[in-house]
Amino acid sequence: MRIFRNLILFFSSLSSLSIHALGQQISAPEPQTANIIGTVTDENDDVIPGAAVTLDGAPGAHVSGVSDGNGFFELKGLQPAVPYHVKVSAKGFGNWTSPEINLKPGQDFDLAEIKLMIAVVETTVSAVSQEEVAIEQVKAAEQQRVLGIIPNFYVAYDPNTVPLTTKLKFKLAIRTSTDVVSIGAAAFIAGVDQAADTPGYVQGAKGYGQRFGASYAGGVSDILIGGAILPSLLHQDPRYFYQGTGTKKSRFKHAISAPFWCKGDNGKWGFNYSSIGGDLASSSLSNLYYPESDRGAGLVFSNAAIITAGRIANALAQEFVLPRFTSHSKTRD
Repeated sequence: MRIFRNLILFFSSLSSLSIHALGQQISAPEPQTANIIGTVTDENDDVIPGAAVTLDGAPGAHVSGVSDGNGFFELKGLQPAVPYHVKVSAKGFGNWTSPEINLKPGQDFDLAEIKLMIAVVETTVSAVSQEEVAIEQVKAAEQQRVLGIIPNFYVAYDPNTVPLTTKLKFKLAIRTSTDVVSIGAAAFIAGVDQAADTPGYVQGAKGYGQRFGASYAGGVSDILIGGAILPSLLHQDPRYFYQGTGTKKSRFKHAISAPFWCKGDNGKWGFNYSSIGGDLASSSLSNLYYPESDRGAGLVFSNAAIITAGRIANALAQEFVLPRFTSHSKTRD
């Protein structure tokens, strides 16, 4: 019986020791957590509030924070012995990433020198050449029609109009010459001349055809010579530049001087050799196809004077009347 009682006491003491050891294992304290702190500044050492702070490497959770009004932030409760990277970002600044951080239990790790650089803004600059601007302006001018019908291509309403290239001067002249309204106007004038029996062609269909050919040839030669050939050679702009502002007197002077004073491709104003030369050249060419009775130096100069007077009347209308009836015009009134 004594031996049996001693065995019971022996096993009882072993059980007590096992329970005590197990209790000690269960109640063992968890490793101490650590913290990361820091202050976010720019390259001038000015604090950056509201910066987003995130932690890469946090097991099982996404740890993040935001810098306060003093640029300060704190990431708490971090497991030690885990490799971390801290990332900081703010609007208008480039991102910042820390080197690898290994925390010790209970450590308050201070991230020093968190400096965000101002972000480089990449912009794409579309370099538009002056020629490309001129092309677009000519396209807009080709939409200008009085009452939506009569072409009004040779008026520049835009105060920022750029000079025409030689190619564009010829393009505008050909576009005007071949417009159906320009051809129709020549046909109408031929009918009027047929009724007035002038120039001295025969009557009937043949005479009308001759008068139509003379009228159209005169208009086309004037447009091509005065609106393209001479302006290209002399570097002058064949268009009328709408003033639209200032006193009526200044606008009146601007209009009546248009056939004699024009803008050069260099932006300077000078004598309008292109317009006067075009009128004289066109009138001179009429000697090649007009009847003998309608030829001569006197008729050349008188016809040129009539054309020039018509230019003055047209310029006055362009300045004071036609803009309000011209579609797609950009006036400054």
